Amino acid sequence: MRLAQSGPWLIADLGREQEVLSFAPHRPGLVRASRIIWREVRNSDLTPDFDAQRWLDESLDAARLAANGACVAMMTSRRIDSYREARRGPVHAVATVGLGNAERIGHRRAHDAASLASAAQDSPRARSYGTINIAVAIDAGLTSPAMIEALTIATQARTAAIIGAGLRLPSGLATGTGTDCIAIAADRGETRYAGLHTALGEAIGRAVHDCVLQGAQDWIDEQILLPPAKPVTPITPTTET
Repeated sequence: MRLAQSGPWLIADLGREQEVLSFAPHRPGLVRASRIIWREVRNSDLTPDFDAQRWLDESLDAARLAANGACVAMMTSRRIDSYREARRGPVHAVATVGLGNAERIGHRRAHDAASLASAAQDSPRARSYGTINIAVAIDAGLTSPAMIEALTIATQARTAAIIGAGLRLPSGLATGTGTDCIAIAADRGETRYAGLHTALGEAIGRAVHDCVLQGAQDWIDEQILLPPAKPVTPITPTTET
């Protein structure tokens, strides 16, 4: 997997068309693609009526990156040059990590404009959205069940890394964000297992964990250096009598 950054785009060139399993907004599911693409989006673009799917599709078309359906694409409001990567054996993992949209599993936070404005009084982290986008290229031929298992290992590694980063929410330590995305790429082949007991599963877990943890630590360090958020005056609703 070769990486190229150009403007708001980060492009992971797989070198050839492969099976890609993801829940990316552009071409999700199990598809064939030769590139996995990140598109940086500014926080100011993320208005309540923002149609993210349409915006991404149109951006890809305008940049001529979606020709012949050759890519899977996802979005991030994290600076695209903040990506981190790690290689372990046959696995190459790349992640962009922002935690302004952090969640703890089983405890959904309110993300309406009023709650974000109120939270901004207490924490600069609430001033921006963020997400975790991960691409994992595996130099091995996998069956479809092994692709699914590889996705679960990458998800476990993501979660362990975010817990390790120690971002505390009112409900406990963050475990991810509300808009995470993971894409797994590999050739179709005969490898049937990619779980924690296998060498391949170990490599996936270590590569994803290492790059996500570094990205999370980078993001947290940047928030500490931000100036305090400007005070926000809550709007008190009037009561009709």
